[in-house]
Amino acid sequence: MTQKILILGTGGNCIDILDTLHDINAARGARVYECVGFLDDDAKQWGSEILGARVLGGLDTAPHYADCFFVNGITSAKLFWKKREIIARTQIPRERFATLVHPTASVSRTAQIGNGVVIFQHVTITFNVVIGDHVIILPNTVISHDDVIGAYASIAGGVTLSGKARVGEACYIGAHACVKDNIVIGAGSLVGMGSVVLQDVPENTVVVGNPARVLRPVRAETK
Repeated sequence: MTQKILILGTGGNCIDILDTLHDINAARGARVYECVGFLDDDAKQWGSEILGARVLGGLDTAPHYADCFFVNGITSAKLFWKKREIIARTQIPRERFATLVHPTASVSRTAQIGNGVVIFQHVTITFNVVIGDHVIILPNTVISHDDVIGAYASIAGGVTLSGKARVGEACYIGAHACVKDNIVIGAGSLVGMGSVVLQDVPENTVVVGNPARVLRPVRAETK
């Protein structure tokens, strides 16, 4: 049975989600998913098409699509802290968020994956990993044994999390960052791209560099 999908947002990650739906269908030789369209609060995009899928309206129209499942693609280094709020605006219960795993990803049978998770190309998720709801993991990332990733986190491409690391809720881990084993990254924090994290990161903190150092809090003016 084909599952109808609506994608939240129209940015690059959202287009990659559409591409992932097509790749899953091709790999299974069946129409597993049908993209009904996109929802985005930018009214200028309403009625336009992206790769053949129409932008149907704002996030607040989500309840009108009772026969659809949803996937959120809205996230960035500037918006990561807003994911919970963005998703809440849809008023859609968690069970109606689909989890997508690209056919090239390797996910251990022992991993626990939440609702609304997106796992892109060539991601590796190993033994006993726990991933919360609405986490997005971009291509070529490695999530090592016993890692825990909190809900609403965003993991950019090429990240390496060593074993038993803990990433708090609504964090953003920048591209090609490396995190040492047993490290705890506090909720709401941002790890800059290419950073090497050797010490725990406090909540709501931006860290950058090799080794990663505190740059500043995630201040209100950045939100």
